[in-house]
Amino acid sequence: MRPPLDPAVAETRRRVRDALGHLEGDRIVVALSGGADSLALTAAVAFEAPKRGMRCLAVTIDHALQAGSDKVAARAAAAARAHGLEARVIRVDVGSDGGPEAAARDARYAALREAATAFGAEAVLLAHTLDDQAETVLLGLARGAGATSLAGMSPDRSDDDMRWLRPLLAVRRATTRAACAAQELVPWEDPHNLDPRFARVRVRSRVLPVLEAELGPGVAEALARTAEQLREDAAAFEEMIEETIEDIVEPAEAGIAISVAALAANPQALRHRIIRHVVASEFHASLTRIQTVEVARLVTDWTGQGPVDLPGCRARRVAGRIEIVAA
Repeated sequence: MRPPLDPAVAETRRRVRDALGHLEGDRIVVALSGGADSLALTAAVAFEAPKRGMRCLAVTIDHALQAGSDKVAARAAAAARAHGLEARVIRVDVGSDGGPEAAARDARYAALREAATAFGAEAVLLAHTLDDQAETVLLGLARGAGATSLAGMSPDRSDDDMRWLRPLLAVRRATTRAACAAQELVPWEDPHNLDPRFARVRVRSRVLPVLEAELGPGVAEALARTAEQLREDAAAFEEMIEETIEDIVEPAEAGIAISVAALAANPQALRHRIIRHVVASEFHASLTRIQTVEVARLVTDWTGQGPVDLPGCRARRVAGRIEIVAA
């Protein structure tokens, strides 16, 4: 008689099976760092993808930020091949823009996109868990981020003809570790995950445990539910913005113009989102809450004030329009 399937292994396979069921192509890429989350994901993909006739390439990114990173990457790739997957190690150069974490993330995603495109993959599977989502929401709260940031990571996001799937976003980190143990997979323990210099590490090792101890279990799940609800709100706002912008926005010299009357007629939340959306779309810049409010004051509290300086552009009121033009 076959032994019963370990519950953690069953959970990771079920989540992957659900994610693959939304794909139409026959090729995918899985991002494999060698840690417990990505190992559990890779093992589940190796089990589920062949049943759907899918080819999978496991891609390990070597950031070359730690001694022996090449050996860690090679070991991760070997684990993928042992599961019958194609595997590739890509070494990247990490810059400094936005700090070490952001620079490493940008280099990693760029390399994953390039590898997936070359492989002909429809999607890249990422191993973020519910714990990662909770940490993201807490960090956003601490920074005073808006609802869009607090919405956290999406389980299924598309950009530039590439889909980014996170099948394990509703799975706890303890489950991925249990899945590895049940399959005798030995994960790599990244020393950066224990380094308190990083805010995310402090949230993981100090803040969340205190919240769980003081408020009771379920804090991480509650934060993840909050993110899900905010993603739903953000999607609704996005649809409203797209419909509204067609009627109230027009080209301006070196930029774009928005009708003051139309902006004033919209609720404050939608007005602010329109302003942020226009700046992001035209100038690829993100506005802070203070900057957004200052631009909105050109609409609702106009007393003849001058232009508002923004990242890469400036906003000014001219003859019943808010013009946002290159700085």
